[in-house]
Amino acid sequence: MRQAIDNGRIPGAVVLVGQGGHILFEKAYGHRCLEPRPEPMTLETRFDLASLTKVLATATGVLILVQDGKARLEDPVSRYLPDFGRRGKGTITIRQVLTHYSGLAPYFRLEAKGPEAASAVIDKICHSDLSAAPGSDFIYSDLGFILLGRLIEVVSGEPLDRFVRSRVFSPLKMVETGFRPPPGGRHPIAPTEKGVDGSFLRGQVHDPLAMSMGGVAGHAGLFSNARDLSRYCRMVLNDGWLEGASVLQPRMVRQMVAPQSSPGKPDIRGLGWDIQSRYSSPKGTRFSARSFGHTGFTGTSLWLDPEIQAYLIILTSRLHPDGKGDVRALRKEIATIVGEALSPTKSRAGGAPAAASRTRRNINR
Repeated sequence: MRQAIDNGRIPGAVVLVGQGGHILFEKAYGHRCLEPRPEPMTLETRFDLASLTKVLATATGVLILVQDGKARLEDPVSRYLPDFGRRGKGTITIRQVLTHYSGLAPYFRLEAKGPEAASAVIDKICHSDLSAAPGSDFIYSDLGFILLGRLIEVVSGEPLDRFVRSRVFSPLKMVETGFRPPPGGRHPIAPTEKGVDGSFLRGQVHDPLAMSMGGVAGHAGLFSNARDLSRYCRMVLNDGWLEGASVLQPRMVRQMVAPQSSPGKPDIRGLGWDIQSRYSSPKGTRFSARSFGHTGFTGTSLWLDPEIQAYLIILTSRLHPDGKGDVRALRKEIATIVGEALSPTKSRAGGAPAAASRTRRNINR
């Protein structure tokens, strides 16, 4: 971390490591903000999570609809959004969109602003051509998750932000997590780059499409801090439960984090989650084959390993102040260190696991 900060790759970061119901390590490094005035990083700092929105809000929300019996993974998306069935997209299933095997393009630019922009984005996706045949290729697509965010709204009858707040974040007591954080909240937000007016984006989503949609979208827009994210990770590793609250049924959690992409393909994805793909370097070299995670463009990442009931949260604002930060190597290095520290070891004489007694000392070394 010190090297990354000294080399200008990031201004600062928060790292949290948990195992079971315990936080083993949490630390703030460097600065939350460098310009216009330096501010020290704190554990409570909230970050623009970018694509972590896909798993925390959208994939979780879709699976809640599935367990409620309001949708099925094999349903065509066009069953709920009829206009999407145009140009050969009528057979694309919810599962294919969740695994990024829908054939949809990764992204596009849209100049529209204002209240009509969200509808314009959905309309453009519905009228777009495919980049590949459904199920044939892994194409990481923001457009697919924008569409799933809209599907949640149509099926639930609620705006996306309200639905995930009531069904995910409120039950988990994730009080610092949400879209469009109000200014002057309890805990400061790490800024990203400068906006078109020359001021730094702070509490306003960095992603251009999410910004044009008013800050609420299925692919980006969430803000949160490390402690809140640890509660979500604990819920997933505990089969959908946390402190008496049930968000997902155990069977839905098992489906979410198991391989769900097209058989025989080299890029293996769960329902929203990355398991082993071209984007999996943040897992490092010591987490198990069952581990899964996700990253965000702004410099955020989660990685969870059910084999050791552990998770790693890395939150940076790598885009501040000039958009040139880079955390790719850093994520891998930290994950490898954590995976090594928490890796199972042979039991001691008498049957007591050696790893359990050494975990806290190793992770703080």
